[in-house]
Order: sequence, then structure tokens, then C-alpha cells
Amino acid sequence: MRSLLAFAAPLVLLSACAATPGPHPTTSAAVPITADTAYGMFLAGNAAMNEGRSGDASRLLDMARAQSGGEVAVAERAFSAALAAGEIARAAALAPEGEAATESNKRLGRLVKAVDLLAAGKAKPAYDTLKAEPVGFPHRSAAVLLAPWAAAAAGDVEASLVRPDARGDTIVEYYGVLGQAFLYERARRYDEAETAFKQVTGQNGSELAVIAYAQFLERRDRRPDAVATLDVALARTPGSIAMKNARAHAASSKAATPMLTLREGAALALLPPASSMIQARQAPMGLAYLRLSLRLDPDRNDAWLMVGDFLQGLGDVEAAREAYSRPKPGSNEYVSAQVKLAWSYQNAGDKAQALKLARAAAATGDIDSRVALADLLRANDEYSEAVAIMTEVMQTTPDPRLYFARALALEQLGRWKEAEADLVEALRLRPTDAEILNHLGYSWIDRGERLNEALAMVQKAVERNPRSGAMIDSLGWAYFRMGNYPTAVRRLEQAVELQAGDPDINNHLGDAYWMVGRKDEAVFQWRRVLSLRPDPKTKADAEAKLASGAGPVAPAAKIAGQ
Repeated sequence: MRSLLAFAAPLVLLSACAATPGPHPTTSAAVPITADTAYGMFLAGNAAMNEGRSGDASRLLDMARAQSGGEVAVAERAFSAALAAGEIARAAALAPEGEAATESNKRLGRLVKAVDLLAAGKAKPAYDTLKAEPVGFPHRSAAVLLAPWAAAAAGDVEASLVRPDARGDTIVEYYGVLGQAFLYERARRYDEAETAFKQVTGQNGSELAVIAYAQFLERRDRRPDAVATLDVALARTPGSIAMKNARAHAASSKAATPMLTLREGAALALLPPASSMIQARQAPMGLAYLRLSLRLDPDRNDAWLMVGDFLQGLGDVEAAREAYSRPKPGSNEYVSAQVKLAWSYQNAGDKAQALKLARAAAATGDIDSRVALADLLRANDEYSEAVAIMTEVMQTTPDPRLYFARALALEQLGRWKEAEADLVEALRLRPTDAEILNHLGYSWIDRGERLNEALAMVQKAVERNPRSGAMIDSLGWAYFRMGNYPTAVRRLEQAVELQAGDPDINNHLGDAYWMVGRKDEAVFQWRRVLSLRPDPKTKADAEAKLASGAGPVAPAAKIAGQ
């Protein structure tokens, strides 16, 4: 089965996260649950929280907290909602304390208080809050990375230069050194700063660290070294917009990029723990850290994009769009933000607005924005224009992804030979890519061509993605086309187990059942196909088999080139 998922969505995928309901407060069965009772507002606030409406949740849960007399479970939920909504001052005021509060929330509360104080210019109380009682698991990484910046803001230079320590924590080990490099530079200890920068910009250095080191070199009047550093990194990741922009700046005569302010540095320190939490499926904590980062630096575009992704995943579309609207034209994140914004309208059915935004972004001339426009055009069946854009882009950027995407559009236009040539070239450039292997292999299988070669290709794809129903379907369909019906049945049953609602897979399984004499089960599968919103071709095929009662036509393989 050919899957269009790889290029039917924007290059930057949206993350889907779910909030976890908190504990319910105790209540008496005699108390009616209405919207104006503490429990009623608590339930409404929880529902809003779980639906991603954090602003509504914060308001409702704070009202529930007030009416409940500050009951701990309600107060903690109100604290979490305020934090998720980005209402950091309110969250700081609601920070859980006392023996009844959960230890994790008390630790997070201390972190929130420190950030709010630091953002308000009260650096010494912020640093004292972090020093008074060390913030433990699970918020230790964020606290120890933040502490040196709070120390620097409080005027304790020596404390700010002590490398953060969280034994065994790779996030702290890496980004602690990066933070130390920034703070050494602020202390005018340039040799030590450069040593630290070099430590985090080796072969596996992050984009953030490489750009930071290049900007340091600019400030030291070493622009050729800055350009060389970025050239080495761009050879590894040539598509990085941020590094391309940094290189252009380093090679220009513009003033050197200034050092981070203390608040900007503190905001930056919270982003790696946020990403780590999200990757560890602790998305609500990740969102909390992002909100804290934005309290310190409201212009932190990368944080806004991550907030938008989280809210989009929860279904809070308007709040996600507001987050995606924050990056300004000319910023590194602007194109990505506009692409995400366009797809939010596309997914909501407003195709005209989606294309309007994508065209405006593409008008900047940025390659990624033009590719994103081509993606949206394909999603709206505008294949000819999509092909034209990709063809133009590919003159300077012969990326295998573009060959693959153009092939999908060419197929829809009925230009198979051109599509086949693009797929072959994409596979030459990326010979182990499972999606390309599967798509080209299935295309040949479905046409009854080069079956031995195609079988080997889809076998490789399945080896790389053994839980992909689409790829196992391709394998089963290969066996069907080659007349090995028992093996086809076994593989296609596996595919249906993995993707039970796919009409094409169910149609293939029906064909295989028919060929091994399981005709009642075949008829069941074809009837099921019609209930799964198949495309017109699959629908017509299933209806014809049901109407005729004759089943599928046995394949006649064309094993060209074998």
C-alpha cells in the first residue's frame, strides 16, 4: 500500500499531547453539582483543562478554589491551570505550600516563584528562593540550569560561573557547559568562555551551541573564524535556516550580535528541560517550562512554536494560532510559524486562508516556505502548480524528499513514467528510506511489474517499520500478485490488525480470502470497505466484486527486467 502520509503534511509535524486530570476534591453526595458550586466549577475547569482551554480552566478553577476555602486538591489544580495558561504571576501566588500539598507541586511552585521574581527584576529574592531549598526531582534540571543566571542577575559572579551539577543528567551536563560559556563571556573571561563553547560545538554540537559560538567569535572580531565554524556545521545540516542566517550575518559588515541579556539567558536555560519533558511524554510539565521561559523572554520564538504545537495537539486552535503568530517576518522561526499557521487553517477546512498564508510566506523566496506551499497545493489537489514549484526549487536543491513529493503529485496527474523516474532517483539518493522503498515497490507490485525486485524493496521497508500496516499491506499484495495466496492472507491479516480502518487494506484482504476459497469472509471484507469511506477507485472495485459475485481477477504478472 502506498502511504501519502510522509508528504501530505507539513515538514514540521505537530505534536499531540494530552493533559492529565488532577484529583477530584472531596464532596458530599447531598451537595448538588451545579455550575455555581465549587465542585461544579472544579469539574468544568477540569473539562476545560483537558480540552486545552487553559485560560477558561484557570478562571474556573480559581473560582472553585476560592469557593472551596482553598482545599488543597482544588488549589493545586488552579495552580497548574494558571501555569498552563501562561499566567505566571497568578501561578506564583498560588504556588502550593504546606504538608498537604504534593511534593512535586511544591518543588514546581518554588521554581515558578523564582522565575516570576527574576522576571520582575527582583534578582536577589529569586536567587535566594532557588538556594534556600534545592529543587528536587522532577524539576531539578530546570532549577540547576536556571540558578547560575539568577546568581549573575543577583550580582554573585563567582556563583554564576560554577558549572551546574546534576549527576547523570545529560541535559544538565551539555547545556550547563553552554550556559557557563555565556556567563564566562559576561564575566570577560574570554579564554574560558571559548574553551566551554568548543566543548559543546564538536562533531555533535547542537545548532544552538554552534550559532552561539559563532556569535561569540563575531564579538571578538574573528568573523572569518565564525564563518568557518558555521560552514563546518552547515556541511552536516545544510537545511538549517538559523545557521544560514547566522553565516550571512557573520560574513556581513553588520554589527556583531549582542550577548544575551540575563533574562534572555535564563529563558534559554529552561528550553532544553522543556524539550526533554515533552520527549519523555511529560508534555504538561514541558508546557509549564515553556510558559516560564516566555515569562522571562516574551520574544523567544522557538518557545512560542512549541507552545503552539502543544495547544494545537490539544485542540485549542485559536490559542495555537496566537502562538504561531508571534514570530515576526525576518526571524529564523517566521517561515516555520507561517507553515504551521497555514496547516492549522487547512486542517480546519479553511483551505483558502491556508493557501493565502502559504503563498505570502513563499513570496519571501525562502526555499522551505515554497516547499510548504507545494505541500499545501498537493493537499488541495492543485498538482500542476505543486509540480511547477518543486521543479523550480529542485534546480538548486535536489533533495530526495522533493523527488518523492513531486512523484506523488505526478502520479495524481497520470504522469506515471515521470513519477517513476523521480521515485527511482529519490531511492538512489536515499537507498534505505522505508517510505520511498515502500511506495516505489508497491507501485510496481500494483502494476504487476518487476515483482521480484519490488518484493525485496517492500521487505526492506517492513524490516525498518515492522508495525506499519501500510508497508505490511504492500508485502501481502506482492505475494498476492505473485500467486502465493496463503502467505498473502497471513500478511494482509497482520496489516488489517494494525490499520483496521483502512479501506484499501481491507479490500486487498477480501481479494486474498476469495483466492483461498474463504468467500464469505471475502464478501464481508468488501462490504466493510464500503463503510470506510474509500476513494472512488476502491469503492468502484469493491462494488463491482459484490455485484458480480465473481470475485477478483487472478493477476497476470509482468516480470519485466527479471
